[in-house]
Formats: sequence, C-alpha cells, structure tokens
Amino acid sequence: MKLSTHYNRVNILTSVIVLIVTGIIYYLFIHLILTNKLDKDLVVEENEIRQYTDTYQKLPLPASYIDQRVSYGNVTGNAHGIREFSYTNYYNPREKEIEPGRSLITTVRLGDKNILVTITKSRVESEDLVRIILLITIIVTLVLLIVLTLINRFMLNRLWRPFFAILNRMKGFEVSKMDTISGEPTRIDEFNELNRSVNAMAEKVKQDYKELKSFTDNASHEMMTPLAVINSKLDSLLQTEPFSEQQGALLEDIYQATGRLSRLHQSLLLLSRIENNLISDARKIDVKELVEEKRRQFHELFERDGLHIEMHLSDQKIIMSRYLADILLNNLFSNAVRHNISGGTIRIELSEHKLILSNTGKTLNIQNRMFDRFSKSTESEGMGLGLAISKQICNLYGFNIEYSHAGNMHFFSIYLG
Repeated sequence: MKLSTHYNRVNILTSVIVLIVTGIIYYLFIHLILTNKLDKDLVVEENEIRQYTDTYQKLPLPASYIDQRVSYGNVTGNAHGIREFSYTNYYNPREKEIEPGRSLITTVRLGDKNILVTITKSRVESEDLVRIILLITIIVTLVLLIVLTLINRFMLNRLWRPFFAILNRMKGFEVSKMDTISGEPTRIDEFNELNRSVNAMAEKVKQDYKELKSFTDNASHEMMTPLAVINSKLDSLLQTEPFSEQQGALLEDIYQATGRLSRLHQSLLLLSRIENNLISDARKIDVKELVEEKRRQFHELFERDGLHIEMHLSDQKIIMSRYLADILLNNLFSNAVRHNISGGTIRIELSEHKLILSNTGKTLNIQNRMFDRFSKSTESEGMGLGLAISKQICNLYGFNIEYSHAGNMHFFSIYLG
C-alpha cells in the first residue's frame, strides 16, 4: 500500500469519527437550546395566566391554537406547587394529526382552590429546525470530506514528486557510469536532506567501486605474472632429466593445480567485467547459426560419450556481445555433456522468445543453488562458476534463465524477451 493511500485512509477515517462525534454533540446542544427556548415561552405563558388570575380573580378561557393549547383541571387531594416540564403529544386541529409538543403542568391559586393548568406548545418548528440544521451539517461534512480527499490526493502527489524523482534516479543509478543522483528543486527540507544523503551515499559507493576496481585490476595483473612464471618453470622442468614415477605424479598435480588456478582467475575476472558492464561490443547475432556452430565444435565430445542430439531451431536474432553469447552457449553445452550419462540425449529447442537446452542426467542435490557461485555437485570436476557466469550474462541483457527437471531430464530455459 502506498504511503499516500494509507495516509488518506487514516485521515478520512479520523475525520469521519471526529465529525460524527462532534455532529452528535452539536445536535444535542441545538436540541437543548431549542428546548430551553420552548420552556421559557411556557413560563411566559404561565406568568400571563397568573397575572390574569390575580387581576381578574378568574381563569382565562381555555384556548387551543395552531401551536399552543391551554387547559385546566382540578387538583386531586391537597397537592399544590406542582411545576413540571415534559415531552408530550397533542392534536393539531388544523393539520388534523398528532404532533410532538412540550408541556408545562403547574398550579394556580384561585380563591381557596388550586387549579391545575396544562400549557402545551408544539415542537414541530423546533424539530424541523433541528432537522434542517442536521441536514446542512451532513451536507457540509460530506463536501468537506470530498474536498479533503481531493486536496490530499493531488497535493500529496505534488508534494511527494521530488521523492519519487529521487527514487527513480536511484533505480537507474549505475555505479560503472559514475552518474550523480540529482533531485527536483523543492522547498521541503526533508526532501533536500534526502537528496543530499543519497548523493553522499552515491559518492561513497562510486569511491568504493573505484577502489575495488583498482584492486581487482591490480590483483589480476599481479596474479598473471606469477602464474605465467610457474607455468614456464614447470614446462622447463618437465623438459629436463627424467623423473621418478613419484616425482612425475607430484609435478602433474602441481601442473593441474596451476592450470585450475589460472582458469579460476580468468573466470573471476570475466565475472567482474560482466557485472561492471565492461564488455560493450553488442551487435545483432544469429542465434540459430551460433547454436549450429557450437554443435559442430562439440561433435567429437558427443561421439565420445555416445550422446544423441536433437535440434529444433527457428530463426532468431538478438542484440548482444558475440563474445558473451559464445561463452553462454559454451557453458550450457559443456554442462550438458559433463553431467550427461553414457548414451544419453541432448535436446536443443529455439523458438521466437525462448532457447531450451535439455539433457539426460542424474538427479542433483543443488537444484536451489544451481546459479550460485562455486555451487557444484560432488561428482563435478569444474569450478562451479560456469552457470554463475551464464546467469550474469543473461542479467546483463535482460534475459531470464531458469532451471527445471522432470524425471532424468534437466532443462535450462533462456527467455529472450
């Protein structure tokens, strides 16, 4: 979930809760104010009846108006001093319907008798006024929520634009190109601080990359000379006087170890060059032609192990380095031969978007680490870098390489996009 979406949800939810609570409180206060006004009107009418009674020593005539009614009754017992406000209903003769009202029940002294007086006023206008106020409040609340949502949506997108600009430049940052991560001009201090921090981090990464590249280049150069000297001395030593069987075995082990170290050095150097995109001779190559060429190159190895080759190739051209394409196919073909069984099968399928190279072989115990560096089965005599190099080559050109198996068949699929 995006931050802006989460913020809008929290903001809207909080606003709705606050507006509902305040709306209820507002409604209760308005209702209380209008009720107090009705009670004051009832008290005014009560005072007028008392003044009339004190002046004329008789009760005013009972009256029934549109919004008010006055009636009299006898007080039971010796009760006097009654004064109660209550909600009630009364019949409106004009509208011919029962309406809500507010009544005051009190007593008036007339001579030696207490008269029960009931004054009732209509609450229709008050209720209508409360409904109108409530409706206006709801409409204003909805309009406010809609306006807040629109403002948050567009204003937040505008406010966060510098952040997303920096994020996109970080995604496209390539340390090998020595780019800088420039952000959009903004008055927001936090985004300016983020931009400065990102650029400081990029400068540190570029400096570390320069130092690492320099170290790799120097180490590679320094390793090549001792290896060349060792190989040269071994060649000279092997051409001298005859050795015993034990000495010959020792020299052979040294020679093989030196050759293995040399190949490891070359593979690691190639990985470094691929990862840093230092091989830039990309051009259009014919994949079908290259696969057929590899079949001819590996023909003797196929015949030696009695391997049966099946090829189903369609025309396909891609843009990549011919050198890296050659290494990629070399690794896949070598892997298919090395891990095959005697008299097994190698099947190659090339379609418009996919190259699949499958071979028979034993079940491996490194299926989840197939493309990891130095990952290999116990039977393998390789260094465990061939498939790691193949993976890096595919990543460099946006291809996707996957491994799967079914029964005794192993599949390497390269999706060419």
